[in-house]
Amino acid sequence: MAQRKSHTNRRRRVFTLSSALEKRLGAYAGAAAAAGVSVLAIARSAEAKIVYTPANTTILVNGRSIPLDLNHDGITDFSFSNRLRTFTVGASYSLNAEAPAGNAIRGRGSFRGGWRSGPFASAIQPGIKVGPDKSRFGDGPGWLMGYSVKYAVGPSSTFRSFGQWLNTTRYLGLQFLIDGQIHYGWARFTVGLPQNVTDGIPAKLTGYAYETIPNKPILTGQTEGLGADATAAEPATLGRLAQGASAIPSSRCPP
Repeated sequence: MAQRKSHTNRRRRVFTLSSALEKRLGAYAGAAAAAGVSVLAIARSAEAKIVYTPANTTILVNGRSIPLDLNHDGITDFSFSNRLRTFTVGASYSLNAEAPAGNAIRGRGSFRGGWRSGPFASAIQPGIKVGPDKSRFGDGPGWLMGYSVKYAVGPSSTFRSFGQWLNTTRYLGLQFLIDGQIHYGWARFTVGLPQNVTDGIPAKLTGYAYETIPNKPILTGQTEGLGADATAAEPATLGRLAQGASAIPSSRCPP
């Protein structure tokens, strides 16, 4: 009967990798490590979130100021008022935005006349980036969205208006603080024109949104997604890994 050979003492053969193959495996490892860093960066980007709140709030003429709490933390970030003053031969109207210290509204220029003065608030079209740019945000607690004066003498009347917010639907660019950090958002308004001397400016807040990541811009009208600077992730294929770390786009790596 044949005796079975024992494998316990069999010597294992040692194979030596070629220098080319060793370099290729090193490239795989380096690219995988770079891809891992990129994935972490994409994960951090995915944490960004647009929080949108629909609204249908009329800003009543000579009514109470309308508070706006962008992130629903119980703190008023901005407020809006609609004022009408009548006089012997006409009336004046103003639509106003107010902000506490530390918050700001995008705007430029200023107005001074009659009983109302202040910096103008910009009426921004949809798809415009609102973000870190000190030159675009005005100073002071109050901003003027629209101001009108109407003089009525007999059957005729003269109407003058100032600001960008009369007879339009546009977005207000907002900068505000959450726990001491700057965030950006927008509020959408539909604004009309006074029809009679005793009418105010028809104005309605129809929605608002903000970006949850500090100092990250948002597009006016954006209601979802990863923010104004977000980019989509590319799958890491074996072919890309074989090309080494240089195949990973620089835009995927953390700043």
